[in-house]
Amino acid sequence: MNCVNLSTTCSIFNHASRSNLLHPLKGPTFPPISPRPTKPISHSSPKFRFSVSAILTKEEEAIAKNKEGRPPFNFKEYMLQKANSVNGALDSSVLLRPPLKIHEAMRYSLLAGGKRVRPVLCIAACELVGGQESMAMPSACAVEMIHTMSLIHDDLPCMDNDDLRRGKPTNHKVFGEDVAVLAGDALLAYAFEHIAVETKGVSSTRIVRAIFELARSIGAEGLVAGQVVDISSEGIAGVGLEQLEFIHIHKTAALLEASVVLGAIMGGGSNEEVEKLRSFARCIGLLFQVVDDILDVTKSSKELGKTAGKDLVADKVTYPKLMGIEESRELAKKLNKDAREQLSGFDIAKAAPLIALADYIANRQN
Repeated sequence: MNCVNLSTTCSIFNHASRSNLLHPLKGPTFPPISPRPTKPISHSSPKFRFSVSAILTKEEEAIAKNKEGRPPFNFKEYMLQKANSVNGALDSSVLLRPPLKIHEAMRYSLLAGGKRVRPVLCIAACELVGGQESMAMPSACAVEMIHTMSLIHDDLPCMDNDDLRRGKPTNHKVFGEDVAVLAGDALLAYAFEHIAVETKGVSSTRIVRAIFELARSIGAEGLVAGQVVDISSEGIAGVGLEQLEFIHIHKTAALLEASVVLGAIMGGGSNEEVEKLRSFARCIGLLFQVVDDILDVTKSSKELGKTAGKDLVADKVTYPKLMGIEESRELAKKLNKDAREQLSGFDIAKAAPLIALADYIANRQN
């Protein structure tokens, strides 16, 4: 087992070779953008403080209330409200129409449940920089469509060959491999159409930039790159932490990063705000995968809603495999701390959902 220095492993922004994994958006095609003409979003003060936690017991809530003189941020209520909004928007975005079979397959996986972490991150980032939920909702739906596509394709026999997803039979088990591939393709294409057609109250410059960000996050410099290296690494000895980080920054973190960046762009964020939120999202993206690797070896299929232990069976390199479970947990704590630090300077009240989402990702059980 490797001896791991968390101070170097966690800080993915401190190494030149790692800073280019997903290149920052800088170039003549997209000149600097300025926020919409609204009042500044950073107006926090010592008396305006929030206590944020993903999971609080009644006793912890009481302690938090007594300590700060106000109730803690209600993460559960926030997630339920935002997830319901997202589910409604998704339901109305992909309707049953001819040819029925492909639309049934698209809706089967898109509306199969799930935590809706990516669309909620998109909306929360939009609201943090002063935007409204409606400005980010088409983008939020688009990232969930693309995430669903990636799950459909990932479950195929030629990839991870999984039979269970979100507690239900995988798409290809219900509709066949051919239709499952096409359903994923259709969701991918429709995601971009949905942003272009349904986004209201946002400048065309910002919409084009958002589409570019999303396209790059899932292509040969993003999700696909991570997936290819992941497949190529199966069963190979000597895969180290740097290659594992590359896989997960691309395969998992890239779309989480895009979710947050799209929300910040649509909400009118400045370049500085967008880049700070990009750094936050990359931290929680890697955090998501570290926790996912831990859960894969510590939880049952029933608890996860998907096949447990499949990484071990496929002889995939994971954080617990390279570092051990306890070191992996320490890495998760460090990434959560790093993510929180990226939100300094934002209004603490508006940042509360993102802080709570980072805590949720760190503490989730499925």
